[in-house]
Amino acid sequence: MILQRVGPPGAEQLVTRTPDGRLHDLGSMDPLLAASPEGRAQVEHAVRAGRPLPRSPQARVGAPVPRPGKLITVGLNYADHAAEAAMDLPEEPVYFLKDPATIVGSTDDILLPEDSTALDWEVELAVVVGRDAHRLATPAEAAAHICGYTISHDVCDRNWQLSGAPGWDRSKVTPTFNPLGPVLVTPDELGDVGALRMRTWVDGRLRQDGITADMRFSPAYLVWHLSQITTLQRGDVISTGTPAGSGLGHSAEHYLRDGDVVELEITGLGRMRQRVRTVPTGPTRPTGSDEG
Repeated sequence: MILQRVGPPGAEQLVTRTPDGRLHDLGSMDPLLAASPEGRAQVEHAVRAGRPLPRSPQARVGAPVPRPGKLITVGLNYADHAAEAAMDLPEEPVYFLKDPATIVGSTDDILLPEDSTALDWEVELAVVVGRDAHRLATPAEAAAHICGYTISHDVCDRNWQLSGAPGWDRSKVTPTFNPLGPVLVTPDELGDVGALRMRTWVDGRLRQDGITADMRFSPAYLVWHLSQITTLQRGDVISTGTPAGSGLGHSAEHYLRDGDVVELEITGLGRMRQRVRTVPTGPTRPTGSDEG
């Protein structure tokens, strides 16, 4: 199943795309319910009873999971990215938490603070947890707790991250620093999660080109491993790391600037597109942010 939330912030409607390519309105249905086995009958009924929606290329695409309880990101999960960061590949997964309020829709602007000088891009496969998980026995068991996948854009400022201050929080918690979307795709629809091509373009220039087969720790392993540490809850999102090719691996002039357009794509999960827009330093309210 392919699910998408479209419309203005706070008033998004859930839609599903059927195999014939048509969109069908699911109204205010919870996307996590729609993606679950229990929700399939409701979705099928809505598709049969409703009318296909006209395509609108101008429609805003909101985040498929706008406010997860936890947004967990995995660092250094690709050997080539660890190498470009001049860091050793970890023996166990490295996690850090991002503020869920950083999440915006896949077509919303990324707001660049005027004092940010090294804004970087990272395309990541994101796992959406469909069932609570605690102390799971095996990674194989963990697969049943994944309700779907989407694209996560883990935006950060490298100068703030590598300034020597402990922790990475400052570099990653600015509003709009985590576009999510454009779709939520269930595992049965997506197929082999270990064979997905991941690419990023900045102003039309290809910057990242990797494959999920190069992950050190698979999505199911990460869900299992995290369940040993914490209780994963329905709706939590796990970003599983990025391949080489982020701005960190290029010269400093390649970092994002005002007006740049970033496009990210993962096989089977569509493409997201954001424009970078400079805002004054200080309290801001992001335009087009997901609050629904």
